[in-house]
Amino acid sequence: MYQSPESFTNELVNFYEYLKPIDLSRLDFFYTDTASFKDPFNQVSGTSAIKNIFSHMFDTLVHPKFSVTHKINDSHQAFLCWDFSFSLKSTPKTIFTVRGSTHLLFEIDAQGFIKIMSHRDYWDPAEEIYEKIRGIGGFFRWIKKRSSAPP
Repeated sequence: MYQSPESFTNELVNFYEYLKPIDLSRLDFFYTDTASFKDPFNQVSGTSAIKNIFSHMFDTLVHPKFSVTHKINDSHQAFLCWDFSFSLKSTPKTIFTVRGSTHLLFEIDAQGFIKIMSHRDYWDPAEEIYEKIRGIGGFFRWIKKRSSAPP
């Protein structure tokens, strides 16, 4: 049964926006066995390694949640913009929000199903996290100020 890239992307967005630890077993539905995943902290291949990244997210963060704000797709790829909110276990009342984007490359498997073969997240850990942490945030803001062009 063939699925359109747009309906696949909509289903994927729904999956990530309501993601819970128990849902990680369903990653195989969306990703090829050899899919690659890269973000500022990780670079892995294979669904078990991708599951491990999201398992680690649930183990180390409080109430992690993705909200997709924009999406663009064609027959071979999708680009998603998102907000990712979470708290740290050390400061559960402080909510952090990371704004980023994801580029997905699709392939069609032997049964005609669309699957993700490449998942690349783009976001800036310095701006989105480090600048907001007491103690080291001032240093990162100082570097940013010194590196930026004058107004």
